[in-house]
Parts: sequence; C-alpha cells; structure tokens
Amino acid sequence: MVNQPGRMSEPQSAKTALVLPGGGARGAYQAGVLQAIAEITPPGVNPFPVICGVSAGAINAVVLASHAHEFHVGVDRLVQFWSSMFCGRIYRTDAWSVLRTAAQWALSIPLGGKVIPHPKSLLDNRPLRRFLQDSLKLQGIGEAIAGGHLQGVAITASGYTSASATSFFQAASGVLPWERERRRGLTVTLQVNHLLASAALPLIFPAEQIGAEYFGDGGMRMLTPLSPAIHLGANRIMVISTRDEKPDPPPTHSVPYPSLGEIGGYLLDTIFMDTLNADLDRLRRINRTLALVPPGHVTDSALQKIDSLVVRPSRDVRDITQEHMGDIPRAVRLLLHSLGGWGKDWRLASYLLFEPAYCQELIAMGYSDGMAMCGELSEFLEVPRRR
Repeated sequence: MVNQPGRMSEPQSAKTALVLPGGGARGAYQAGVLQAIAEITPPGVNPFPVICGVSAGAINAVVLASHAHEFHVGVDRLVQFWSSMFCGRIYRTDAWSVLRTAAQWALSIPLGGKVIPHPKSLLDNRPLRRFLQDSLKLQGIGEAIAGGHLQGVAITASGYTSASATSFFQAASGVLPWERERRRGLTVTLQVNHLLASAALPLIFPAEQIGAEYFGDGGMRMLTPLSPAIHLGANRIMVISTRDEKPDPPPTHSVPYPSLGEIGGYLLDTIFMDTLNADLDRLRRINRTLALVPPGHVTDSALQKIDSLVVRPSRDVRDITQEHMGDIPRAVRLLLHSLGGWGKDWRLASYLLFEPAYCQELIAMGYSDGMAMCGELSEFLEVPRRR
C-alpha cells in the first residue's frame, strides 16, 4: 500500500528516511522487504541516509546503519540474522527458567512482593544481550557517518520515570538534540543497551537502565513516530509495517471475556502500529493543507511537504503464526496457555515465535510484497531499476 501525495520539487536534495516500527519476531518481514529493495538498488547506492527504528525495528535499523556504506551487505546480514533465528537466541526457553518466573508471579502477588519479590518480566532476555554484543558492529555507524554514507540513525525507547519517549541518535554534526512535550532526542554513541531498552516489550522483557532511568519499548510513549526521521533531516519517509490493515469483522454473537494473553497481544498491536498510522494520517493532512497554501507563504508556515510510502504485509501474520504453532518451545507454549494467549488469538504468539521456519516465511512474504511494488519503490527512492 502506498501513500504518495506528490513528488519533491528538488529531488536531488531529497533525504529518504526508513522507519522500522516494532513487532518482535515480525521484524523478519522487514528483512524480506529490504531484500527486495536491495535487488532493485544499484551496487554502491544507499537509498536510506536516515534510519529510525523501534523495538525489533531498532535492531534492524542498527544493522543497516552499521553497513550504510555497503547497503547490500547490510541487507544480506539482516536476512541471515532472521533466517537463522531461534527463540533461545532471544530469551531463555528452558522449562526451569520459564516456569520459575511464572511461579514467582503467582506467589509474589498474594504476599505483596515482600517475601518473594515480583519478577522483572515474564521472560529472561539475557541471551539477546549476549547475541547482540557478539554479532553487531556498532563502530560501523560512526564510520558510515564520517564517510558521508549516513546522515543519522535514531533508536527510540520509553522512560518509565520521565514518562516520555527518548530518541537516542547518532548523526552528522549538523543534527541537533531536540525537546518537545513528552519526547526528546539525545545525541549518543549507540550501544547494545539502547537496543535492549527499545526492545523491552512491556511485562514480557525487563526494562533496561540507561543513566539514572529505566527504559522500555519505544512504542509505548512515542505518539509521533515519524518525528525522529524529520529531526534527522528527512524530507520523505518510507515505512515497513509489521501488520496488515484489514480489520477483523465484528462478532455475530457473544464472545468470551478477553484473556490476559489476548489483551497483551492487542496492546502490542496498539503500541507498534496505531500511533504510526495516526502520524501518517497527520502527515497526509499537512500535505493536503500545504497544497492549498500559496507558494510564497509556505515558508512562513514552518511546515514542509513530506512524501511517504508504506509497505504492509499482504497476509495476516496471525494466520502464519498458527501454521507454525508447533515450533514454539514447549515451556513458552505452556506460558502462553496459562495467559490465555494460545489457540484463540495468535497476536501475542506472533511476537514471540523467533523460530527459523516462521521467520523465513515472513522474509519470503516481505520479499514478495516488495517485488510486487518494485515500480513504486524505484520511483519513490529515485533509484534506476536494475535490469
């Protein structure tokens, strides 16, 4: 699906941003779309001088940013990263770890957390920390910026104390920090802890301490998810979504009360996609308004026209999740059963199914969706199509 309200008047000065929202294991879909983009992009060309990500999208963003001087290599690494993914690389899946946490929750609540402390999260993501520390080449970000291949990269996390969204960014010298209501941008040298903070799904993964504050998933407080890209200098934006936009039909008869697992999956859908869609709608309204303003007064408005393009999954990811439900580790399956997130609504499971067959199918769908849009992608990114 595409929203393309017009072309830039000065395409040679265009800076295209890639915005990657969160989605847990659904982030594999983004790798597939990027694989299609790499296939239509000439060698040596980086189509995204600005890259922004949240949660799983933050990890994808950093991999691309660290290879901005060799875009195709970065995409290959991303595809390999997701193709070989398994749950134990992200969180502990052994029965003892999962069931111990569940038991700790059950026992700490009636005791008020005084005798038995409340657990920090449902799942232990220490394996992800080790994996990122071993596999990422974060020094490549600075090298890409110094070489002029990258304008900037931003990773957003939500502060639990400040109740605001913080975009930690590494960018060229002309990009300045910003401060708005409930959101800000801070210049940093990106590290693994920024990624863990952005990807700390509420209740599922533990919050990450940065400085004096604990941070969780960046989607929770980011009401304007396109703003970091604009602050980094982008004047057109491409988004790779992790959810199709076909609404479920309303029930024709009374349904059971939603389980904790259903509510959790619903909240994750809201965190990752609803605010992004609202911000895209706002962008379209601004573009329509600017089209009505006489040319001589556009500069006075302090607004600029920003084109956008959105790629969304052609299938409901939950259907694919159901097809691979047997791949979920047994202990995690039991946990999902206990939360009511198994068998009726596969939203929550779709975020946690970091297994090869599932991720590879999402990559394949992303690649197919990207290739189906190769004409729109080439035009929007202003790259000549490879023959």
